[in-house]
Amino acid sequence: MVAGGGPVGCIAALALARQGIPVHVFEAQPRVDDSPRAATTHAATLEMLAELGLGEEVIGRGLIEPKFRIWDRASSEIIAEFDFAVLKDDTRFPYVVQCEQHKLANMAIERLRRLAHARVDFSARVMSVRQFDDRVEALVEDARGSRKIAGSYLIGADGGRSTVRKALGIAFEGYTHPERFLVLTTSFSFDAEHAQCSRNYFSDPDEWCALFKVTGDDGSGLWRVLFPTRVEETDEQALDTDAVEGRLQKFFPKLGRYPVVHRNLYNVHQRVAASFGKGRVFLAGDCAHVNNPLGGLGLNFGIHDAMELSALLARVLRGEAPAHILDQYDRFRRPLNVEYVQQQTIANKKRLEEKNLGVRAKNNEALRRTAADPVAHRAYLLRASLIESVRKRAAAAA
Repeated sequence: MVAGGGPVGCIAALALARQGIPVHVFEAQPRVDDSPRAATTHAATLEMLAELGLGEEVIGRGLIEPKFRIWDRASSEIIAEFDFAVLKDDTRFPYVVQCEQHKLANMAIERLRRLAHARVDFSARVMSVRQFDDRVEALVEDARGSRKIAGSYLIGADGGRSTVRKALGIAFEGYTHPERFLVLTTSFSFDAEHAQCSRNYFSDPDEWCALFKVTGDDGSGLWRVLFPTRVEETDEQALDTDAVEGRLQKFFPKLGRYPVVHRNLYNVHQRVAASFGKGRVFLAGDCAHVNNPLGGLGLNFGIHDAMELSALLARVLRGEAPAHILDQYDRFRRPLNVEYVQQQTIANKKRLEEKNLGVRAKNNEALRRTAADPVAHRAYLLRASLIESVRKRAAAAA
């Protein structure tokens, strides 16, 4: 059983179903949430999605971007440009693909619905979990009322506020950033200035931002702009039409107003579950770890969770390995998240918002040296793309 029909839950279910394991996904919402969320798909993740037969569609419905740039906002100068092409000998996919996460979830659901032993139920919320020696029982609430459904194992992929994690009594360790993040989606094209690179981070001691492009549902292209709010700002103030316009014009001045087609305001956390599982229940994706989005690592690592957990579960369910191998999931995934997701995203945010001029200058010079040195450039991107984390896990298994 899988609690949560987002991309991580559906990828976990698809990976199991493709191995002949019966799966049942429960999603509390009536449909896949298509609000602007994660979009960056890194090389290591593309390798995994290709194994599931999703690679070509993700690339076809997304936007290939081989580079990203870090800018100094005040001077409008590029501090450093990183090019994933340097990883051409490390991966079949020396780039990222900007493909919105709701598209990925729907791709997986479409394939699950072709399989007789797979089921996806919407408007079905897992309310509680009870474990036994030989099974897990989930209390599921849907239009028919509440009912108990049993399965061999349960994967909690029900997000940062996870009912499953809370039912297990697992602490969500870490902190919440004092500011929130405002994501604005505009149909205005930044191609005139940023066609050469659609992933951009603007460093500024007062108010940094990130600018990147997605294809949108119709493929015509949309740009997203991410800002931090001021700590004292209310939701109404941050989302106010004139305030939104002012933020955009401050960074990207132009004649006329911006056509903003969506605005989203959310709290940002750096948290990791104290354990990624208990008994026959396991946590994956945002249910197990949350982080700021700078670097596009959270969803990618969640998909890696799904792939590793599904491989371990399938071995046990087929009788190829003893149940204790499932202990490897928490033993390896949790430290990898701390090292490759928490540390990187925290560092990315600190670098963009650094206020001390001396520290900013030192950080910028370090980025320039890294980008200019072919060996350091490749090492930086192996880490940023999560290829290094996958290799570290493979080495531990060997």
